[in-house]
Amino acid sequence: MKHFPKSLAGKLNQRIQSHSLRKLSEPNSLIDFSSNDYLGFSKSEFIFDATHQLLSERNLKSNGATGSRLLSGNHILYSEAEEFIAKFHESESALIFNSGYDANVGFFSSVPQRSDVILYDELSHASIRDGIQLSNAKSYKFEHNDFEALEKLILRFKNDNSEIYIVTESVFSMDGDCPNMEELIALCEKYRCLLVLDEAHALGVFGEKGEGLVQSMNLQDKVFARIMTFGKGLGCHGAAVLGSAELKNYLVNFARSFIYTTGLSPHSVATILMSYQQLETENIDQLRENIVYFNQQKNLLGLKQLFVRSKSAIQSAIIPGNEKVKAIAHQLQESGFDVKAILSPTVPQGQERLRFCLHSYNSKEEISSVFACISSLL
Repeated sequence: MKHFPKSLAGKLNQRIQSHSLRKLSEPNSLIDFSSNDYLGFSKSEFIFDATHQLLSERNLKSNGATGSRLLSGNHILYSEAEEFIAKFHESESALIFNSGYDANVGFFSSVPQRSDVILYDELSHASIRDGIQLSNAKSYKFEHNDFEALEKLILRFKNDNSEIYIVTESVFSMDGDCPNMEELIALCEKYRCLLVLDEAHALGVFGEKGEGLVQSMNLQDKVFARIMTFGKGLGCHGAAVLGSAELKNYLVNFARSFIYTTGLSPHSVATILMSYQQLETENIDQLRENIVYFNQQKNLLGLKQLFVRSKSAIQSAIIPGNEKVKAIAHQLQESGFDVKAILSPTVPQGQERLRFCLHSYNSKEEISSVFACISSLL
């Protein structure tokens, strides 16, 4: 076996020393406060059976797509799913990508042009930042949800020869908070900027049918592009970029993460379609009630200052220090609760945290019990 490079071994050792070495987790039977499966769709026997029935009815017995969608992989379920998704989200078009990461990398690396400017929230997801790094456009971050700082950047770079893309998330994956959408859209309209929103953690959580934060506020016609990820609220895999028909056509021609990859299997796309159809009829009130109850409990127990303010399914308790937060997470797990520690450098140093993900299937007793455990540990 060839030697392992010293530079790589050194980087691994640095992670060990800072208590930030990542390891793959093992399956467990703990009470779930860590998965992104907000509505329990990943465990839904109804969706599983409906997916199998759809594939049988269409006589689709292929295990794979066989190629990229531009070659042999564009099986019939793609168009059916994309039409359903576009209608569900009140968008002119939808284009399915293999993952949320692929969608963000494909979009941001191809859509903003060399003369354009990208202004993005400093807490934007890694996939957004990676896509921006591959772009030829200039990019600048603004302070989290600080639209006064954003406006100063817009005024600095605004001219008639370029587009300005404003990029943020409707629900942030680590803090669980949301931007002021009305203020943000007013700013984009004032300066004729193009707004791009990642709604990964809003799908299945906000809106009458879980359509996302934008639609819950009837603002979908004011957004240039929305990225909807299916690995959270829908409990499956893949993502879609929502926007105009022209945008879809452009991405098919220029998004490299779409062009140069094998498409999703018929089973994967059928699962996406069945999950969306289930979402159209699903009652998501229980998830909302659990979010409200969680916030009530942290207030009653005097833990409000510990948590980031959030009305979403993501709730984070800031406990600085990798070693300390890992120890508390381990004790929670020993007590039967699957709560994960989020360490630096995933979050900035000093912002290490316990990240709680709430679900429709969490009971109020489970929420009360995990809070009792936190209180005793702190």
